[in-house]
Amino acid sequence: MSLYDVYGIGNALVDMEFEVTNDFLQKMNVEKGLMTLVEQERQSELLENLDGKQHKRSCGGSAANTMIAVSQLGGKAFYSCKVASDETGDFYYQDLVKEGVSSNINEQREKGTTGKCMVFVTPDADRTMNTYLGITATFSESELREEEIKKAKYLYMEGYLVTGPTGKAAAIKAKEIAKANNVKTALTFSDPGVVSFFKEGFNEMIGEGVDLLFCNEAEALSYTGTETIEQASVELKKIAKTFAITLGEKGAHVFDGQETIEVLTNKVEAVDTNGAGDLFAGAFLYGITNGLSYAQSARLACSLSSQLVTQFGARLKKSQVEQIKKETL
Repeated sequence: MSLYDVYGIGNALVDMEFEVTNDFLQKMNVEKGLMTLVEQERQSELLENLDGKQHKRSCGGSAANTMIAVSQLGGKAFYSCKVASDETGDFYYQDLVKEGVSSNINEQREKGTTGKCMVFVTPDADRTMNTYLGITATFSESELREEEIKKAKYLYMEGYLVTGPTGKAAAIKAKEIAKANNVKTALTFSDPGVVSFFKEGFNEMIGEGVDLLFCNEAEALSYTGTETIEQASVELKKIAKTFAITLGEKGAHVFDGQETIEVLTNKVEAVDTNGAGDLFAGAFLYGITNGLSYAQSARLACSLSSQLVTQFGARLKKSQVEQIKKETL
């Protein structure tokens, strides 16, 4: 019997979110709509010149948000990541524990700087990220917990790990452990820019294929080199037994291994899309590991994500999650 629904691996970043204008992004030469890796000095420069409203910080990183979603829905999640023994690392560790996610990190951590992600949200609800990885850039096989991977139903790999050699190697190793122990594997592409720059790295991580793939429309088209979702789906079936492509306000395009399912989402006024894909993945994984069909899981994921984009921040309150779960299922 499995102890965890999902064992996740990915970056550990403290998210700092800001409401800004498009003019600010242009003035500071920030490329809109993408995740850009920056040095600590660049983050300091952006903070010094910031012209916008800051929201509360939270423990994040794409896969961390996904594991928290699994936990909030009542599932069991484990997260392997890396933070430093600084104040930001203390905050991250405590926030993760508060959200009920088990982890490899504890009170004894390496010296260094915990990674931070500046999330800029513009009036069109788009999100732009400038990320200083800090110590999470050295995430490696050392942070994996083989015995815990064996106890999970799914291994979930964050696509951003492809940007660093040790992170990519850790993902490949984790996938090998999972496969040897009949643990299913899931991967998220994470970001359109990362997909276009690191396609070969993704091919290494995918290897002979994954059981489940998450991506949005832009990532699907970028990876497959196609022009339509239908064309992309044909290509994705070659690397993934099942997949879910999020389509923003249009919902999601899901393949359950046999049939294609089109799921519509609630019509809402979006103010911030940050974290929507992460929440979708968490809700979907919770669903399929707790007796729901792919269609039911996708509807739950769309309902939660459509609520998230109506507010600022990368996650919902647990009370919101529980209420939407009750209304949807």
